[in-house]
Amino acid sequence: MDVKSAFLNGILEEEVYVEQPLGYEVKVFTENNPSMFDEFKREMAKDFEITDIGLMSYYLGIEVKQGEDGIFISQEGYVKKVLKKFNMNDANPFGTPMECGVKITKQDGGEKVNSTYFKSLVESLRYLTCTRPDIFYSVGIISRFMEEPTTTHCKMTKMIFRYIKGTIGYGLFYVSSSNFDIVGYCDSDWSSDLDD
Repeated sequence: MDVKSAFLNGILEEEVYVEQPLGYEVKVFTENNPSMFDEFKREMAKDFEITDIGLMSYYLGIEVKQGEDGIFISQEGYVKKVLKKFNMNDANPFGTPMECGVKITKQDGGEKVNSTYFKSLVESLRYLTCTRPDIFYSVGIISRFMEEPTTTHCKMTKMIFRYIKGTIGYGLFYVSSSNFDIVGYCDSDWSSDLDD
């Protein structure tokens, strides 16, 4: 639902106080109840000009596909844009985001690269972790080297982009179910960090 309203932009030099209006009521929707949503829309339409735009399909660069069995979110469009930005469209896909057992340090002897460019690469990947937990660990590793990146760090970062190129349609699927288990994993191998 799109609520149309006016916003004034400018520098305020006065103190502004805001207070909740009398009769204001907070409604919380906790279940998938179509009649409750219809009532909410009617109430909103009394005070605001609104347009019902249907189910959400896109939000902050995240594509949303809603179905009977659940909701799938991904960033396929963003991935394509980022691959193009960093000239990785023609890169060969790689099967994993990082080679197993690789240990890198801040001072690996590689030639230094432009830190602004490297930070841009890493930040693009960090935004992708919203819908791609499969790259979270690898992106965390390369994030350690943003201050003084080398060609080795850049090569590892581009390997993650190659993995993403081969898995462009991956995302998160939230199943409609009342019966689920939450399972978490943690890497507690602090001895493999060669810098700290």
